[in-house]
Amino acid sequence: MVKRSWKSLFAGVAVLGGTVMFNSAMAGDGCCAPCGGNDCQQCEQIFADAGQKLTDQLASMSCCNDASCCAPESVCEETAADACGEGCGDGCGELFGESGSGINIGGFVQLGYHNNIEPLSVTRNQGLAFNDHPDRLNMHAAWLYAEKIADGSNGPDWGFRADFMYGVDAAQTQAFGNNPGNWDFQNGWDRGAGYGFALPQLYAEMATGDLSVKAGHFYTPVGYEVVPATGNFFYSHAFTMFNSEPFTHTGLLSTYTVSEEVKVYGGWSAGWDTGFDRRNGGSNFIGGFSSSLTEDITLTYINTIGNFGWRGEGYSHSIVVDTALTDKLQYVLQSDVLRADEFDTVGINQYLFYTLTDNLKAGSRVEWWKADGTSAYAATWGVNVTPMESLVVRPEVRYNWGADPNTGLDLDTTSFGIDAIYSF
Repeated sequence: MVKRSWKSLFAGVAVLGGTVMFNSAMAGDGCCAPCGGNDCQQCEQIFADAGQKLTDQLASMSCCNDASCCAPESVCEETAADACGEGCGDGCGELFGESGSGINIGGFVQLGYHNNIEPLSVTRNQGLAFNDHPDRLNMHAAWLYAEKIADGSNGPDWGFRADFMYGVDAAQTQAFGNNPGNWDFQNGWDRGAGYGFALPQLYAEMATGDLSVKAGHFYTPVGYEVVPATGNFFYSHAFTMFNSEPFTHTGLLSTYTVSEEVKVYGGWSAGWDTGFDRRNGGSNFIGGFSSSLTEDITLTYINTIGNFGWRGEGYSHSIVVDTALTDKLQYVLQSDVLRADEFDTVGINQYLFYTLTDNLKAGSRVEWWKADGTSAYAATWGVNVTPMESLVVRPEVRYNWGADPNTGLDLDTTSFGIDAIYSF
């Protein structure tokens, strides 16, 4: 269970809240301050000051009489510190409850920039894999989550997960497989200048022994790359992930641990990218397995079969082979196939990562993606720099070639991108 101090938790919430309010104001017709100019800077400072005051107040309120006071000593009031005794300033254990039964709250803020490139917009009518607003600094995501892990090792247990985000990546993170106006899709949550809100996950989970079942709105198990930036090495995404895989589902997904080496997945969803909605009668099976073939090689196979909703009837599968070549060198091979109404694709992605130091990792990704007989290619090189535990900076260079299957236009482009992710 991840441990959070009250100071770091509420500092993160305050920063996120202030950032969201400021960007929402700037994304509208005018500044958050009535006169613009310096007033905007004053407005931003007001948000920051208010967030800090709230942080200190909540932290001081957490001083307590038990053995572990959650507030840092610097913000404990004198009378509260006396009541806490030696506990004040010692920091939190679990945020709520004892180990294994607590609620974990956290998130991240991602800021990024990339220069102008020709978009590949085959399926979502957006730009190149989440990077839709070039030549400007973007707040891609200000993300909050709350979760309780369902631990069935000592009998039946329950859990949940809820995610909420704001930023320019909201359009891809929303349940765009819904009918318009449902859940977080085209319901007034888009705020202008590309910014918006999304609720990418909301599910409950039950676990007992080696079996767990989640029900609700959750991320897809398909593929190697994931929606949250914290789960990926690269700033940009592969053609295959962005165009040929679902992002989320609404339904049921069970996981059964057969042994230490094998897990089996099975479930049902109301189509691809749906949020508590069922577009075009969406109904598809999700299944597969993950197996440790050796100590250094893991194979994961996931398929979806049925009515994908907005994507139509079809079949897809993703195969990921993750290999530790040495203690510092990792190789990943991914192959995807999608056969759906009037849209057939195949993709092969190869990743190579090398750990240079504890704070520096280098990587490359070479991909081939073919849609309806037209091939697109890309090669990406980048590094992950971790100057501190909670911060990662990801510069990259990407070269695309081949053709856009949607337009037939040449994809001979080179782009540079860089982002920073602060987690709390």
